[in-house]
Amino acid sequence: MRYRLTTLTPTLVGDGRKLSPIDYMVWKDHVNVLDQWRIFRLLSKGPRLEGYLSQLKKADKLDFASWGGFAQNFAGRRIPFENGAYSNYWNRAMGESLFIPTFAAGASGPYLPAAALKGALRTGMVFANWRDGMLQDTAARVKGERVPRRPAEAVEEQALGPAGSNKMRLISAGDSGVVAPSQFKIYLLRTSTLQPRGPNFALGWKQSPRGAVDGNRPEDSTPSFAEMAVPGAVFEGNWDEKSFYLHPEVRRSVRWPEGFNRAKVFEAVNVYAHGLLSVQRQYASWAGLGLLDQSLDQLEQRLAAARENGACLLCLGWGGGLTAKTAWLDTTNADYRNILQAYTIYNRALASNLPFPKTRRIVFLNNKPATLPGWAELSVAE
Repeated sequence: MRYRLTTLTPTLVGDGRKLSPIDYMVWKDHVNVLDQWRIFRLLSKGPRLEGYLSQLKKADKLDFASWGGFAQNFAGRRIPFENGAYSNYWNRAMGESLFIPTFAAGASGPYLPAAALKGALRTGMVFANWRDGMLQDTAARVKGERVPRRPAEAVEEQALGPAGSNKMRLISAGDSGVVAPSQFKIYLLRTSTLQPRGPNFALGWKQSPRGAVDGNRPEDSTPSFAEMAVPGAVFEGNWDEKSFYLHPEVRRSVRWPEGFNRAKVFEAVNVYAHGLLSVQRQYASWAGLGLLDQSLDQLEQRLAAARENGACLLCLGWGGGLTAKTAWLDTTNADYRNILQAYTIYNRALASNLPFPKTRRIVFLNNKPATLPGWAELSVAE
């Protein structure tokens, strides 16, 4: 069997690597990734190598006036910006904004790691199999002197089963095949935030290292850039289902419910996707992001069609934030907030009394805040 994952919004599944601003140059609205070894070999034949190495050590980005010819003649890849206006934003940006996370790639080219796919499926399964009392059990585990690193590990086991009979053992997926470089672009993202305004909320855009600007001036906020698969990109790979687990005797021994199969897994993921989209639409309403709400409405329509066709919608990869990575979506729950308060990283956000989390990474399309990253449709062909 083969799976087919079709991206619905710009998607980045990375391997932890980023393009440093001395690894590329922006020229003609493209990120031109330099072939540094070719450049070193060329410069080693003359007196310019020392000056080039000196700039690599000290500069935030390469001086285009001195080294711009490399972007034209020594680029291993040329990745276009989604919109030509982003070149100007890049020229004004500084610091961490200039490091561009890239899509996972091997020697043959970019591909989708199966681990990201299985992780998104697992999150949906845990959400759909959540039972009363699990959250309270997790809250009790964080009350000791030493807070556990993975307080919900036991909850996952209750939802999916222990290692030998874990429901996710039914399915397995391999890394996708290589996809064409033309399926990727450099997208602009900005981080939105909610700000109190009387009884309601107002939209703001985050600035680095702190603070926010008015929601009507996103161009004054701190941008980030990422190499992402374009909507409509297709990743295909091997899919396997262990029918051994579906024999009645085996099913009883591992205590799986009757009728459990891939369709049940996909339905669980779709239930989670529906809940997540509802949460995101509420955020879009609070923030007054009309284009984002339209995008989420289209995703809900796509979800309904996927359910009819035996497929599922999931959110995976970079940029989704905590909301898209947790199997608990009701962030107003007192037990849930007590769990988060045990971890100091969340204390400041919780103390603001604003909806948690109050920020989202928003993908800009045609220089307008339009959608959320990482949404895709998964189907399996017999």
